[in-house]
Amino acid sequence: MKKSTKKILSVSSIALAAVSVASVTSYLTTKYWVKIALDREEPKLMKNLKKTISGSTRNNEFWAEIDRCSKALAEKEHENVSIVSRDGVQLVGHWFKQDGAERVVVAMHGWRSSWTKDFGMISDFWFNNGCSVLFVEQRGQNNSGGDYMGFGLVERYDCLDWINWVIEQCGNDIPIYLGGVSMGATTVMMATGLELPQNVHGVVADCGFTSPHAIWKHVANNNLRMPYFMTGIVADAMCKRKINMGTNEYSTLDAMKNCSIPIMFVHGTDDRFVPIRMTYENYKTCAAPKKIMVVPGAGHGMSYYMAKDEYEAATIEFWKKFD
Repeated sequence: MKKSTKKILSVSSIALAAVSVASVTSYLTTKYWVKIALDREEPKLMKNLKKTISGSTRNNEFWAEIDRCSKALAEKEHENVSIVSRDGVQLVGHWFKQDGAERVVVAMHGWRSSWTKDFGMISDFWFNNGCSVLFVEQRGQNNSGGDYMGFGLVERYDCLDWINWVIEQCGNDIPIYLGGVSMGATTVMMATGLELPQNVHGVVADCGFTSPHAIWKHVANNNLRMPYFMTGIVADAMCKRKINMGTNEYSTLDAMKNCSIPIMFVHGTDDRFVPIRMTYENYKTCAAPKKIMVVPGAGHGMSYYMAKDEYEAATIEFWKKFD
């Protein structure tokens, strides 16, 4: 064999080996990120990665208030309740029934969060303004069952199951409002694409994303600084294996096109985790009566903290219009 031929074959072998190593590395990296996204068990490195994934800097005053309000809400007297979802998963909720309530809020928390963290600050506003509240623990998190989170794709059906539970407790006449933050907002928006009971009068969606595909792509490209094309294809296949649905199989935009339930959209301009453009997309696509509240300078999930008075006034106006 000629030396030149040997050299070409040697270089080709090295190149193929490099491609193989790169492919394996890419696959393993994607597998790890999908585990972070969907699996109940939080990887050990997650605490160090949270800032990178969210793209946010820590606001110590905000988180101190979150911790204070979270503890206060957890200590309030309430009833722990549970249901079995349509696919057999045990789900847990926290029921705060108010005498003479004018409406019920079904509150869905966000990704790798909790009902006390996401709603501790706003809970007293709800309690003091005629609301019974059901705080839901989303599947795959905290005390609810399930091995995986579904980024709204699966949880939208859980939302309907909880609505039916509320109707069993309170009847068909009391207005029900769905409220959610981040993945919880995506959940309640996606739920509007289902056939909901007539007494679901409105939705408050705070900093929700449009689909798992869209938010994973945003986080990969902008916060993790990694290309998403091939990664996205592999991630989608892994997602299907875990929750039987692909990352782009359904979106809030699909729900918004035919939505008839009034929606109040909320988002902060400085959100680096879920970009505000996703709320603008949802608002533009929404076929139902709608309003939007944009909070200058607010990061992810910080709108109520940054603009409490305006948030409360807008919510009361929303209730008055659609109760």
